[in-house]
Amino acid sequence: METIDFGHGVPPMSRLVYGVWRLADDHDRSLSHVVEKVEACLDQGITTFDHADIYGDYECEALFGRALHGHSALKQKMQIVTKCDIMLVSPDKFPRRRTKHYDTSAAHIRDSVENSLRRLGVEVIDMLLIHRPDPFMDHHETGGTLDALIAEGKIRGAGVSNFMPWDVDLLQSAMRNPILTNQIEISLLNKSAFTNGQIATAQRHAMPLMAWSPLGGGELFMPGSEVGKRIMPRLTELGQDQGVAAEAVALAWLLAHPARIMPVVGTNSIGRIRHISDALNVELDRETWFELWALSEGAEVP
Repeated sequence: METIDFGHGVPPMSRLVYGVWRLADDHDRSLSHVVEKVEACLDQGITTFDHADIYGDYECEALFGRALHGHSALKQKMQIVTKCDIMLVSPDKFPRRRTKHYDTSAAHIRDSVENSLRRLGVEVIDMLLIHRPDPFMDHHETGGTLDALIAEGKIRGAGVSNFMPWDVDLLQSAMRNPILTNQIEISLLNKSAFTNGQIATAQRHAMPLMAWSPLGGGELFMPGSEVGKRIMPRLTELGQDQGVAAEAVALAWLLAHPARIMPVVGTNSIGRIRHISDALNVELDRETWFELWALSEGAEVP
């Protein structure tokens, strides 16, 4: 498995990332089943696991941590990414919270990190991401808190998610440590990052990107999807030529880009998990890359 070296004290991370946001939605939430998923990832070199405090209505981190309790050998092989700042309305867990909002205050970031460490059962978070741009953010407070958490050894590095280039620049201006990644939505279904400056800015700063929903939330493969009707025959054909499923070709489309995109793939199917790394075996030339772009768009590039 290819790895991405972020430097700055952060361990190398696998090019393909397993996203746990659906972990608590599985009909089988047994701890042994969670461990089976983790082992299926590790067996193919997928060592990086992407979390957020809110996933599964605040349940996924705890489920993951309980499953790996006593499995220190597995923990030593993995890198943990998690996120904070989204405040969900959750009558059961936060009955006094009235409105969904964002919180990038020092108090909340610190509280969230301590809760994530406890729920996950780890001593340090390899990378903490600010989950959404906060229009009420005091960048000096937020940046200073992230720097302090790195200095204290609570987190090894910091990044962001869903930030536009100007949001990254604002937070970076108040930090000593570099912002190491931006986790954004990128797929054949959502290509806006290629034209809105997110990918170009990341390339300029040699910042690897993580791509959430790299398969378009599954819409590419839904029978009624207009984009799917245009693109699935070609994805299937390319997959058959190289001995992989269409999903692997869609992931390979992201891997082929020079921005070093790291797809974050989330599925509860053990069978699908075992084939995530098939995407690394797919070769796409430049013209085929643009052919898939045009099919997804329904028109050739200008």
